Amino acid sequence: MTESVTAAHLALAEALADAAGAVIRRYFRQKIAVDDKSDLTPVTAADREAEAAMRRLIEARFPDHGIFGEEHGRTRPDAEYCWVLDPIDGTKSFISGVPLFGTLIGLAHRGIPVLGVIDQPISRERWIGAAGQPSTLNGTPVRTRPCAGLAAATLFCTTPDMFTGAEAQGFARLKSAVKLTRYGADCYAYALLASGFVDLVVESGLKPYDFCALAPIIAGAGGVMTDWQGKALDLGSDGKVVACGDPRLAAATRARLSGG
Repeated sequence: MTESVTAAHLALAEALADAAGAVIRRYFRQKIAVDDKSDLTPVTAADREAEAAMRRLIEARFPDHGIFGEEHGRTRPDAEYCWVLDPIDGTKSFISGVPLFGTLIGLAHRGIPVLGVIDQPISRERWIGAAGQPSTLNGTPVRTRPCAGLAAATLFCTTPDMFTGAEAQGFARLKSAVKLTRYGADCYAYALLASGFVDLVVESGLKPYDFCALAPIIAGAGGVMTDWQGKALDLGSDGKVVACGDPRLAAATRARLSGG
């Protein structure tokens, strides 16, 4: 354990994933209503109930901690520790019956992500990363794979539609340089990167609840995850992210994105 991540934090993170998964499995591939939020992204009772279940556990065990959830907003935003929750990252996959989504549970200490969970409740896969510790999949350490150059790399992003203008041009330059580009896995692509099956994930327009859980998992597996300028991610980052399994890819990836 480290000073910023304790055994109690890890135990709660696992309990949160258990609670969210129990809700999500009840609704998966069932006929449920789908509402549109103000940004026209879909939301369901599964999203709302899973987050509510996690928030209750946090309030019971760490009532002084902050919470930043996609569905129910922010509580105690100035707290030293803040749990950052996305109950279903990949709701479009969830409502389509596609098990390529996950529950994201992040813990930020003074704004810096220090603990992350990607939980896939249908396949029962759980990736955990914590500062100073190796990342694991269901308790077994995982590692990213070596990839010395873009020409050999597999690149993922959720959809090319997330890029516009100069961002779209930068992504097109990167896509032309890699070996294979795939779409549609949401947070699961980052899990595959941590496990050594994907080399790059590049995205834009993310919110803290979309990326906070991911950075510790990537780092603990031997990779690196930053913004498009190479800066470490925090709760104030702009939502443009680069995740590299092999850190040697980072500079070349950023150069393609920026036009350099």
